Amino acid sequence: MFPKFSTKIEGETIIMEQKLLKKVSHLVLNKPKCTGCGICVEACPKEAISLGMVGAAVRGVASGDAPIVIDPAKCSYCGVCTIMCPFDALLVEVDGEPSLPILEQEGFPEYDFTAEIDQEKCVRCTTCHEACPHDAIIRDVPVYEGEVEGGIKRQTALDAKTTFVVDKEKCTACGVCTSLCPALKLKRVPFTAEHVGSAGEVIWNEDLCDGCKVCVEACPHDAITVDRKVNAEAKLPGKVTIDKEECITCTWCKQVCPSEAITITKFFEGELIVNAKKCPGGCSTCVDICPCNALYLPSPMPAIDMKRDGIEANIAINTELCILCGACVNACPSEDALTLRRTGIHIKGPETDLYKRIAAKLLTPRTSKLVESTFGTVETKKLE
Repeated sequence: MFPKFSTKIEGETIIMEQKLLKKVSHLVLNKPKCTGCGICVEACPKEAISLGMVGAAVRGVASGDAPIVIDPAKCSYCGVCTIMCPFDALLVEVDGEPSLPILEQEGFPEYDFTAEIDQEKCVRCTTCHEACPHDAIIRDVPVYEGEVEGGIKRQTALDAKTTFVVDKEKCTACGVCTSLCPALKLKRVPFTAEHVGSAGEVIWNEDLCDGCKVCVEACPHDAITVDRKVNAEAKLPGKVTIDKEECITCTWCKQVCPSEAITITKFFEGELIVNAKKCPGGCSTCVDICPCNALYLPSPMPAIDMKRDGIEANIAINTELCILCGACVNACPSEDALTLRRTGIHIKGPETDLYKRIAAKLLTPRTSKLVESTFGTVETKKLE
């Protein structure tokens, strides 16, 4: 009898299936990408998604478990969760093809955010690429010998003109320069009894020369002159861009960019509040699971700076890096230690009644809850 429902695990993915007489729908969860933020839980119009043991699942302590649990029988496979997931962890397929029925049938807004690199300002360095916690930076730049053995020669990176001149009056064809540099070869006049002496010509290969001037400094007779003129506007060839499908708007790239070339606007507005009095010492759950690396264990405060009645915070947050996803609140084992207050959502597209109901949920302040009503699930405490 139809419909038929099932759940199966294939490697790092969990696949929920709804099989009708003429249609098969799948909701695919990519476990490594899921952070347990709970946005899909609030967004699901059928309440088919619930939070699992977020902290344990994300840290790999609950082996095989995912941060969220999806009921394949309740799910309508509409695609709302796919659209709202900031981490691209959910995918709806209909008859084997990616699909978003909610967009095709009723319409639904999508996140409106900016993630751009000004190519005029960008110097093609590696900083943003190395800092991004979500591998969203595409660095399409030649790989030079400084990065990998056998990489492209470094001198090809510059737009420069190098000149090499040998003073034939001073040069004795001693061979010192050619023994040092692969760009130089000595074409020596053969030694003969008739013309005893050292003579020859130094042959320069411009393609191999990087203008280092070692030959100039090493020449015992000051016979060599090397001059290099570099285009002041020159940059490394290639391009650095941001993959908006992978970008989570954490702004790590923007914060570390030495040339201020990156513009990022986030999904949400609001704040995450840390209550030092409620935060248990020795716990680093929120730090471990934060997908943005925005939470951290602060360096101990010098004793001279401590106040008599003050409480030294066990955790701290870099608000510039936090995207207000809520994963930390869901994972926190201490009630009221973390409070999430979203005040706005950046979207584009039709603000349908369904979206307005979802937005109201997402904008409701919440904090962690100490005791859940169902074992193995996580609940948050809604605040007024």
